Amino acid sequence: MAATLHDVARLAGVSIKTVSNVINNHPHVRDTTRAKVETAIAALSYRPNLTARSLRSGHAGAITLALPQLRLPYFAELADSVIEAAAKQGLVVRIEQTGADRDRELEVMANPRLKMTDGLIFSPLALGQDDAELIRADVPLVLLGERIFHSTSDHVTMQNVAAARAATEHLLDLGRKRIAVVGAHQGEVIGSAGLRLRGYREALETRKIPYDDGIVSYVQDWHRSNGAAAMHELLDRGATFDAVFGLNDTLAQGAMRVLQEAGYRIPDDVAVIGFDDLDETRYSLPTLSTVDPGRDEIAGTAIRLLMERIKNPDGGPPREVESAFRLVPRESTVGGQAAVESGG
Repeated sequence: MAATLHDVARLAGVSIKTVSNVINNHPHVRDTTRAKVETAIAALSYRPNLTARSLRSGHAGAITLALPQLRLPYFAELADSVIEAAAKQGLVVRIEQTGADRDRELEVMANPRLKMTDGLIFSPLALGQDDAELIRADVPLVLLGERIFHSTSDHVTMQNVAAARAATEHLLDLGRKRIAVVGAHQGEVIGSAGLRLRGYREALETRKIPYDDGIVSYVQDWHRSNGAAAMHELLDRGATFDAVFGLNDTLAQGAMRVLQEAGYRIPDDVAVIGFDDLDETRYSLPTLSTVDPGRDEIAGTAIRLLMERIKNPDGGPPREVESAFRLVPRESTVGGQAAVESGG
């Protein structure tokens, strides 16, 4: 038979109320008592009855995370970070995948299943600023990403413009003058692609280097295949460049593969930098320079804001929070220096 709350209390030598306080992450529990209860929970493989907890407390102990595509590595790693941050608060995470489809993004906010969870963390790609008034749900909501600003919901995002400017400046500081861009979206202003292209252009302008749309490659999606196709297109039309800024890591990896197949040495002939600091970039050959946009901070902040809204839905005006970022130089831009700079 499955272990019960009474079993945990008996083994830990505490009251059922104390066990409940530990499970619900109540702050006023002594560390020694919490440790005893957690040891008993582990020994008995106890699993809380979320349905019963929901009926007693009015909270499900679960939240929904709605993301565009889990096969995009950034969103898979973001989901992992959100799940880890949620677990620290005693929450489980139910994941919805929208496919970056407008109708599905609207549907996820109206879906009756949403009421089975306490809140929603939502990263839209199809909806934009003009849809800000449509961003509403029957549960507390925290927005992620760069599609919608100044809505009625709390919002956590990254410093796309400043981070892209830093990535471009890194290449300029290495003496690169002709920096190709892989991954721009035609006509986009708000959104990751538009904001990162703006940061790139600001860096060039500061150094008084003319912007050349001829070395900017436009794509539809941000997969490796798109980065490879974009690089093929640049090379086929004879574009000249000594560096590449992939607007995300997967694009940069696709572009880097094509460059290597074409006989270019990285970074000697062409330096390459990406954006997102995916785990796999540490193991590419060469390792990929990138920007860490603060993914774990984004996840932790989103969970914190959502928890505050769950506890106090009317707790003041919507908040907008930007995560910190850091530049991560690796072999694809600094060659052998990367091992020295990383201490390896």
